[in-house]
Amino acid sequence: MAMYPSLRNAIACFSLCMLALALSVTGRPTTFLEDFRVTWADTHIKQIDSGRATQLILDRNSGCGFASKRQYLFGRVTMKIKLVPGDSAGTVTAFYMNSNTDNIRDELDFEFLGNRTGQPYTVQTNIYAHGKGDREQRINLWFDPAADFHSYTILWNHHHIVFYVDDMPVRVYKNNEAKGIPFPKWQSMGVYSTLWEADNWATRGGLEKIDWSKAPFYAYYKDFDIEGCPVPGPANCASNPSNWWEGTAYQLLSPLEARKYRWVRMNHMIYDYCTDKSRNPVTPPECVAGI
Repeated sequence: MAMYPSLRNAIACFSLCMLALALSVTGRPTTFLEDFRVTWADTHIKQIDSGRATQLILDRNSGCGFASKRQYLFGRVTMKIKLVPGDSAGTVTAFYMNSNTDNIRDELDFEFLGNRTGQPYTVQTNIYAHGKGDREQRINLWFDPAADFHSYTILWNHHHIVFYVDDMPVRVYKNNEAKGIPFPKWQSMGVYSTLWEADNWATRGGLEKIDWSKAPFYAYYKDFDIEGCPVPGPANCASNPSNWWEGTAYQLLSPLEARKYRWVRMNHMIYDYCTDKSRNPVTPPECVAGI
């Protein structure tokens, strides 16, 4: 069947638009080797299960770490992690985003603080915006995160940053720039993970030390999912309101998510910098504004 030039041009234009959209947003890394690189101690990071999972190892010689090959500006990052089992006191397993800048750092942290056998795992979140951090919150997990894989997610858009454990929001940091409160939105960030020893602070403020007789310690990662605007990449991607993570459904917690969030804070929060008067005699402005 003959095709009129105008129709051919329209189809070509549509195809180019779809290609541009596909290239502007990066989604769903398929394997560790394609999208990540080892940053520290490659002898302590192993691919297992035919490359579908990654094992991190901590022993007396070294911890280890890896990072995404690209940086991203807004989007959502999810990793499924199975944490160090048994007596993991003094160990820290981390999953975070970092701008990799020295002076004006932006960073979004999940840090999983090891425990003595039988005690709950503590998750610490922290947010650096325009070089200012010290915004720690801690919760005790309501399940054993070393028994199986669980999803840990950071959602980052122009409206807020939300940390999720599975489908439970555990931390919200709203964009209150209109009130003079810093919010990370100018610097792209890479995705990082590490397993390391921090027994000077990690478990009960450093009272519980690492038991090296239990080494080596193992943490496991799989199902990496990054959907965001790659940098370098199309200049208009990060400001595009059509990106799914900027949609109405992601600008606020849903009523169900809000109920889950209140449940976590009421039943499992054990530390909040907002209420720590020894550190902050004056309540930080973002706590007053709502987080």
